Amino acid sequence: MTPPPDPVLTSLAARLRTLPPSCGPVRLIAVDGHAGSGKSTFAGRLAGALGGAPVVHTDDLATHAELFAWSGRFREQVLTPLSRGETAHYEVYDWVRQEFDAVRELPPEPVVLVEGVGTGRRELRPYTACLLWMELASERAWERGQLRDGPGLSTFWDGWIPAERAHFAADPSRPHADLLVRQGQMGYEVLVGPADAP
Repeated sequence: MTPPPDPVLTSLAARLRTLPPSCGPVRLIAVDGHAGSGKSTFAGRLAGALGGAPVVHTDDLATHAELFAWSGRFREQVLTPLSRGETAHYEVYDWVRQEFDAVRELPPEPVVLVEGVGTGRRELRPYTACLLWMELASERAWERGQLRDGPGLSTFWDGWIPAERAHFAADPSRPHADLLVRQGQMGYEVLVGPADAP
């Protein structure tokens, strides 16, 4: 049974559609936050409210060796073609095989979502129409993420947490967020972010 549409997401989707294009003909919407904060789930639901907008997951662009150093790949394979109104083709990393083993197609739709830790970074912000930040404290988000991933990925998390801390210390996203997203028992709440606060 399909759940009823979330009025908050419906309203947000309508608002995002009215933004001016930020990357060629595309309104690039970034969904950032700590690992485990609910970015992927939220981006998927927002994409549905947008009528099936494509979602780029930065987990497909990052690697074990380059957890956060994916900006060049994103610029060359995604931003450059979209900025020309062309379909992008970007490589997808397999985290089990530890290699890029697929290519995904990304058409220049009116709205494209990009979700992942660090999508609000300074190198991407000039191409972003709106930056959404998942408002959940880092410790709570990491706890949720580790519960989701299970003990088999505990070693990965041991390396991830200091890497994420270092990334946001050097290149924080939240101060530049246009909107903050809080997930509650009954759905989402969208608040004015630091970038637009009076």
